[in-house]
Amino acid sequence: MMNIQGIMKQAQMMQKKMEETQEKLAQQELTGISGGGMVKVTLNGKFEMKKVEIDKTLMVEDEVDILEDLIIAAYNDAHAKVDASMAEGMKEVTGGMNLGGLKLPF
Repeated sequence: MMNIQGIMKQAQMMQKKMEETQEKLAQQELTGISGGGMVKVTLNGKFEMKKVEIDKTLMVEDEVDILEDLIIAAYNDAHAKVDASMAEGMKEVTGGMNLGGLKLPF
C-alpha cells in the first residue's frame, strides 16, 4: 500500500503531465469539412478559428444561405474533432481513468 507522500507525488506528476498534454493539444490545429470539401474551417485546440477556406464556386449572391450553412457545418465538424482529440489526449494521461467529468481549463 502506498503512503500519503507517494500518492501526493504521483498526483503531482499526473497534474504536470496533464498540463503538458493540455498545452500540446491547445497548439494543434484540426480542420472541419462540409459540402464535400468545398468549405473548410480550421480550429486550434482552444476552439479559436484560425482559417476558413471557401471554394470560389460557392460565391453566388442568391445562395448565401447555403454558404452560411456550410460554414456552420464545417465549424461544427472541426469542433467535434478538437473535442475528440482532447478526450483522447486526456485518456492517455489518465490511463483511461474517469475523472468524473473533469473539464479542461480552456
